Amino acid sequence: MSTTRPFSPGDRGPEPSGASGVSGAAAPAPEGSSGGSATAEAPTGGTAPPLASVEPAQPSGGRQVRTLDFADQSGVVPLARDFARQALYEWGWLPAASADKRAAAEDVLLVVSELVTNACLHAEGPDRLLIAWDNKVLRVEVADKGAGQPAPRTPHRAGRPGGHGMFIVQRLCLDWGVQRAPGQAGKTVWAELGAPA
Repeated sequence: MSTTRPFSPGDRGPEPSGASGVSGAAAPAPEGSSGGSATAEAPTGGTAPPLASVEPAQPSGGRQVRTLDFADQSGVVPLARDFARQALYEWGWLPAASADKRAAAEDVLLVVSELVTNACLHAEGPDRLLIAWDNKVLRVEVADKGAGQPAPRTPHRAGRPGGHGMFIVQRLCLDWGVQRAPGQAGKTVWAELGAPA
């Protein structure tokens, strides 16, 4: 199950400061930073255990991967958005120098939000988020233990509440689909977006 994006995204402008809903989250890394392990501060001001692993910086053209384990985490949708935003800063997508680059980054954040939300609503919650970038395509993967099959609501009715998540993913992404491992419960829902020009 996949689709091809019919057109480029429009400019929706930057996300308002603090819109993620997570207080005390790690601030986005400055442009040009690399490597290390991502962490988020605990609400009490202490440091939480590492939430992500980052592959070492690769030479130009190399694949960069960040993963977030959701075990024992609450507020997973804003946590996933903040995690993705930090990756976009580290990979130079943010701060965006143009409206097209800002729109591409906002598309990534929206797709992450939709996939994690779907895992929460329909699949007993997400297990893991993986974001990978190879300088051409950014891939988002959300693993869960659910048995269902995500699909855009057909027919899509824009005026009705709910049911828009996979329609949004279908419209914004170059391709998307579901992977299942034989003999294992759950699935991985993935989506791929093009890098900003």
